[in-house]
Amino acid sequence: MNDLLRRALADAHLTEAGVAARLGVDPKTVHRWVAGRVPYPRNRKRIASLVGRDEADLWPHLAVADVRAEPAVIDVLATYPHRWAVPRPVWQQLFRGARDEVDVLAYAGLFLAEDAGIMRALAERARNGVSVRILLGDPDGTCVAERGSDEGVGESMAAKIRNALVHYRALRDVDGVEIRLHDTVLYNSIYRADDDLLINPHAYGIAASQAPVLHMRRLEDGDMASTYIESFERVWSGASPKI
Repeated sequence: MNDLLRRALADAHLTEAGVAARLGVDPKTVHRWVAGRVPYPRNRKRIASLVGRDEADLWPHLAVADVRAEPAVIDVLATYPHRWAVPRPVWQQLFRGARDEVDVLAYAGLFLAEDAGIMRALAERARNGVSVRILLGDPDGTCVAERGSDEGVGESMAAKIRNALVHYRALRDVDGVEIRLHDTVLYNSIYRADDDLLINPHAYGIAASQAPVLHMRRLEDGDMASTYIESFERVWSGASPKI
């Protein structure tokens, strides 16, 4: 029984026979509509006009179905079960393909700093006018200490950051490269080149290298990738330049 339609007909002082006469259909057809059968689109529109309601008021499940039928925006290109499972060529292609900007947000990012090929790619991109911004955790900050404790590695987390900073010295004097330190709770590590991002969600008590990675692309303002880009900007604005 379509109680919504039945009540709408009653409110409009329309009988099933009256609706049938106005629409030029068999009264049995109208009875089946009230009993729950869904009319064809043309008749749904005419019935809604007769009772002064929107179609969605009379058949709300159809409105939900229409929304679900809209093609989804595909902005997740690939997923990886662990950061270490991301093939090295994916990292290389990400950074070497940058045309405008490269952003890195991590606590240590030591695996990048130790990769001479990626370091050369970042320097080369910066020399070609690409803005390279690197955000690492403050080794003396409270959030890094808490992260080290959560992962059960203690001071090793801060030590990894100091080690990474030694490697990043090679980029410090390259025009277009800026390195800052942040003291924030890091829910995700972000590795961005223009509209392509590798997002490494953090899981409590799990090393970032063991956590999954999502490869996504920004397609429009307000999409999934845009959320992470905004997050990076918030951390960047509150970070301290590394001197």
